[in-house]
Amino acid sequence: MKLLVSALEPSANLHLKEVLKHTQNVELLGIFDKSIKEGTPLYDISEMAIMGVVDALKKLPWFFKVADEMVELAAKADKVLLMDSSGFNLPLAKKLKTKYPNKEILYYILPQVWASRPKRVKKLEAYCDRLLGILPFEIDYYPSGKAQYVGHPLLDEIHVARDPDETKGCIAFLPGSRRGEISKLMPVFLELRRKLGNEIRPLLVIPPHFSRQQIAKLYIGNREFEIVRNTHEALRRSEFAFICSGTATLEAALIGTPFTLAFIAKKIDFFIGTKLLGIKQVGLANIILSHYNGSTLHRELLQKEVTVDNLLQEYYNADRKLFAQKAGELRDYLGYGSSGNVAKIIME
Repeated sequence: MKLLVSALEPSANLHLKEVLKHTQNVELLGIFDKSIKEGTPLYDISEMAIMGVVDALKKLPWFFKVADEMVELAAKADKVLLMDSSGFNLPLAKKLKTKYPNKEILYYILPQVWASRPKRVKKLEAYCDRLLGILPFEIDYYPSGKAQYVGHPLLDEIHVARDPDETKGCIAFLPGSRRGEISKLMPVFLELRRKLGNEIRPLLVIPPHFSRQQIAKLYIGNREFEIVRNTHEALRRSEFAFICSGTATLEAALIGTPFTLAFIAKKIDFFIGTKLLGIKQVGLANIILSHYNGSTLHRELLQKEVTVDNLLQEYYNADRKLFAQKAGELRDYLGYGSSGNVAKIIME
């Protein structure tokens, strides 16, 4: 089987690799990580990376060209798999369905229509044949019946087991993976690390793709931490974590590491998110639980609340037992991994 894939993000490619473990005789075409052996990409994901709005606007004509090339390449494919990145993949789905109305288009890792731009639902249902959701509650947003819950990929990808008795004094600091996040949080995290003293074992989680030069520029005071490149391993070793928003909040919840979210956004972004879009939670784990049973898993310190004193209070006073209870509820709600189910749908 020849499968046209559009997976632009590193996280999408991690999920794709898990899916491919459950398939046979699949040849990939399109955009994906060049390390995936099942095919040779038209473009590697490194070529698709953009930094900010200005960069995106400059590359817009090129992205249109890439989309047209993908449409032509689709003539050789038996099916299409679009993953995340709705800014590129949703217009691509329209082009593909227009030219190949009978070719099956699958969308895995759906856009967050529950958070913003709900009008995308109609487009997704019009241009895609099957919508594969990784959050149980998001299926309710699609009235056509094309959407189904397939499980969550992290339940396939987390392979560590945490022993609380082996974590005492070890604290993980996760300041994010974007320059803006890191530059805002690292000064606070560094002061916090110093306030906690030398009795703790501080782990600083740095994404594996960051070079030594980037670390030196972005991660001030990084020599006062033990640098860890593997998020799951750092969370397994830690009794507590301070985490910027993102997938890491859900990873910590599923691993069972108590944590507090600390997030400082640009003022305009925070205003748009909270005042115009009405976003009430930032952490993915909290968003999922609030949809499930109206509860939350962890505290969220946002903007001016992100101070050393507030973070210290969280470390010393957070209810570990309640966290464990709520983390268990979250895991039960998600239920199972998605990789095998998605592979089965591809191979049908």
